[in-house]
Amino acid sequence: MKGLTAKEEEIMGFFWKKGPLFVKEMLAFYEEPKPHFNTLSTIVRGLEEKGFLSHHVFGNTYQYYAVVSEEEFRKGTLRNVIHKYFNNSYLSVVSSLVEEEDISLDELKQLIADVERGEVK
Repeated sequence: MKGLTAKEEEIMGFFWKKGPLFVKEMLAFYEEPKPHFNTLSTIVRGLEEKGFLSHHVFGNTYQYYAVVSEEEFRKGTLRNVIHKYFNNSYLSVVSSLVEEEDISLDELKQLIADVERGEVK
């Protein structure tokens, strides 16, 4: 799965939260100074080219919708990070989290218990 820029990810967030949108509707989600319509339109078309969005035609305008769910994006991004920075080792990821104290030993034990009980997907 291709990565997204911060702006692309922000725009995908609108589609994941609001559903199908016209580019013009997206302007309402921004405070002043609002981005230019053409700027948003260019980013949205780029997201479509990357395979994240598709569209329905309404007269002479397009209504875009997400074809990649937020969950799919999150999982793909995590896999890419693990591949790129941890040599595809999930154990290295967990070790790093423990070493950096981002997860405590008690939390790790709880996670293991949850997995053993089948309570984690």
